Order: sequence, then structure tokens, then C-alpha cells
Amino acid sequence: MAGVTDRPFRQLCKKLGAGYAVSEMAASNPKLWDSVKTSRRLNHDGEIAPISVQIAGADPAMMAEAAVFNAGKGARIIDINMGCPVKKVCNVASGSALLRHEDLIVRILDAVVSACAPLGVPVTLKTRTGWDRDSRNAVRVAKLAENAGIAALTLHGRTRADLYTGEAEYDTIRAVKAELTIPVIANGDIDSPEKARRVLDYTGADAVMIGRAAQGRPWIFREIDHYLRTGDTLAPPSYGEMRELLLEHLDDHYRFYGEHTGVRTARKHIGWYLDGLPGADSFCARMNLIDNTRDQWRAVSDWFDIISRDGEPHPAPVAEALLAA
Repeated sequence: MAGVTDRPFRQLCKKLGAGYAVSEMAASNPKLWDSVKTSRRLNHDGEIAPISVQIAGADPAMMAEAAVFNAGKGARIIDINMGCPVKKVCNVASGSALLRHEDLIVRILDAVVSACAPLGVPVTLKTRTGWDRDSRNAVRVAKLAENAGIAALTLHGRTRADLYTGEAEYDTIRAVKAELTIPVIANGDIDSPEKARRVLDYTGADAVMIGRAAQGRPWIFREIDHYLRTGDTLAPPSYGEMRELLLEHLDDHYRFYGEHTGVRTARKHIGWYLDGLPGADSFCARMNLIDNTRDQWRAVSDWFDIISRDGEPHPAPVAEALLAA
């Protein structure tokens, strides 16, 4: 299971073995549905099933309306976000800020589940262990969710105050799993097949969610799946396969976002794919100056061709040769 943003990347993750991927959170406020950013997030044309859409907000009626709206646009799972820790979300009482208001949590869960039930669309919940370490309430929230009819719960092993710092803890996930009968999905710092196995064994969780660890590594899903099924470790992808996957991703990315936005938002993805490869820093520094998709795609293609042919790039000369023009 993947918790990833960016539709083109989400599609690639599904192709490479993610059980299903959850969309970037979509605003529940109907006034934002026609904005460019939100309309892109709500566009599921050609997506691989099942389509899971995550909604965020603090108004029960508005959240229910958003759930029905997204179901009408193809969502087959509605996921409620009560885990996002960023200020712009928490400042409007959404995301993990809801963990301080259990009465409001119940009203939101009841409203969304009731709205989705006639449509046959299950509702899931993504949350954190609590607002801060002195007020962990994940077990209570989990029980409220199960009682409300939530179909599955994903729990990130950090509080809102932790943001993404330090290390995720799994004791709370283990405690939640022991109290529930619905599936529990463990999330947080799961970045390898071996880590996935340890977290599943320790927590008793039914599945794992991969988020940041998939950035630039969409093949992590097939690696985890293979390891969990066989106990064997897959060989990492070759430079040639990495090239094919990244170029496929870029093609889809450009089609989805267009020329102006596509070339700019692709830069972070290219950086994630190339992170740690020899000569990547020098190449990316120059590649980030390219302002059109055609030259960006060709620069990436040529760079991988050199790596695949020579085994090791010559960092400065490669960057200079490919980008001087």
C-alpha cells in the first residue's frame, strides 16, 4: 500500500506492486474543487483500480459532501486524513489537529461513513498517535473509528508534534492492533523489505503503508512484496531499468501537468531517483536550469545511457557535456 502524492507517480507505484495507492489529500471545501490544483488531484482518468481518494477538512457535512462527490468521480475508497501535521492544515483544525477534538472526530466519521454506505464505498482513516507525546490518544480514536464503521485504519507512529523528525515508534500501533478487529496498517519509517517484515511481526499489523521511502524508488513495493512472500531479497534495478521507469514517469508527468508546470515539478522527482548515484549532484544542479520538457527528458535519457554503457559516469564531464548546449 502506498501513501503517495502526484498521480503519475502513484500510477507507477501501483504498476510496480503497491496493493493500492492513496491520492494526495483533496480539500473538502466545494469552493476549491474547481481550482487547478484540486481539480488535478480529483482527476482519475486512466488510473489503475482501486482508486482511493483522501479528503481533509473539519466540517462533518462538508466532508460527507466531499466523499460523495469523489465517489461520483470514480473513488472506490474514501480515506479521511487526520494525520497531516503541516501548519496550513492544522491551523484550520484539519489533519492531525482533529486529534485534540474527539467529539468532532466522531461527528466527521459518522457523517462520512453514513454518506458512503448507500454507495457501497468503504471509508478508511489515516491518523497519528496523538497531538503530542503527552497526549497520545490513538487507541481511543481507533476504537471510535471502528465503532463508526471505518473499514481500516492506517496509523503513523509519530505524534503531530514530532512532524517527521526522530524515529517512528511502533508500540502504539501494536496496542491499537490488539484492540481492533478491523485491519490496521502500519506507517512510518518503513524503508526496506526487512523493516517491513520487522514492523509487521512486532505490531501484528495487517499491512504496511509506504510514503516517503517510495520517492524515487517505486520498485520498493515489488521488493517488499517479494521478500514477504519468499524471504529472499530481489536484486536492485539496473541503470537501464531505472532509466526506463524514470522516463516513463516523466512522459506521464508532462502529459498530466503540461509544459510549464511539468518541467518544474519533475525536478524533485528526478532528484529523488538519482539520489546517491555517482555524479548525480552535479548533474541535477545543471539539469534544474533546463526550462523545457524536451531538453529535460533528453538530458535524463542521455545521462542514464552513459551510466549504462560505462558502468560509472564521470560526474563533472557528464554534466557539462549533456547540459552545455
